Amino acid sequence: MKSLNGAEIVSYIKVRQAQQVRALRQAEKIYPRLAIIITTNDPVIDTYVRLKQAYGADILVDVDECRIDQDKVIDKIKELNNDKTVHGIIVQLPLNDSSQTDEIVQNIEPKKDVDGLADGSPFISATPMAIDWLLAGYNVDIKNKKIVIVGKGRLVGGPLSDMWTKAGHNVTVVEEGDDLAIGLRGADIIVTATGKPGLIKSEIIPIGAAVVDAGVSSEEGGVRGDVDELVYDRDDLTITPRVGGVGPLTIAALFDNVIRSARP
Repeated sequence: MKSLNGAEIVSYIKVRQAQQVRALRQAEKIYPRLAIIITTNDPVIDTYVRLKQAYGADILVDVDECRIDQDKVIDKIKELNNDKTVHGIIVQLPLNDSSQTDEIVQNIEPKKDVDGLADGSPFISATPMAIDWLLAGYNVDIKNKKIVIVGKGRLVGGPLSDMWTKAGHNVTVVEEGDDLAIGLRGADIIVTATGKPGLIKSEIIPIGAAVVDAGVSSEEGGVRGDVDELVYDRDDLTITPRVGGVGPLTIAALFDNVIRSARP
């Protein structure tokens, strides 16, 4: 088994980003700042917020944590839009009332929408960018390969499918309720992001495939991906590890967007 370990790649990206931030601070007197709006009490979300805060501290990007009720989010976004010291705004998803997601994210000023969710945002969503970096970093060629994305969520599957399709790659999207054995047949590259632990069984993954597990769910106090545990017993696959695959690179990609937004 070949491991797609995003944590190994992050260290190189972090050095570059720290140099870029230092240059902004010293030469331009610009101090990059990210605001994270949080509306739910969820241990998984809290973990990711702490990781973002720690990453920001490592490269000297300030990270503000804004914990408010969902009915006050739009007012907070408008306040942050008008704050010239804030360069990036993200609303930590999912919301308690997910029906308001579109309405809320569309209020983020596009140039500050570092999650790439608002119409007109100039940024690529962090997780799709991270997956692209991960495969390129391990020389996994996706050109002329059969790519299957499981799940078409707004944070991963949807934007990743759009990005790769526009680049001319052979992309098929299947949903968790589909017949995955048929959907994954002949796949060279599999990206899964449904948040359904254990959904991707060993018997439906073709021999020699590259598998990127970008699914995140909370189970028994821990974080699980979509790939079943038995998959990791196979030695023919190229696959993200249980921990340290896409996640670390997603945070790095987010801060890449924050740095771009901060530039004059």
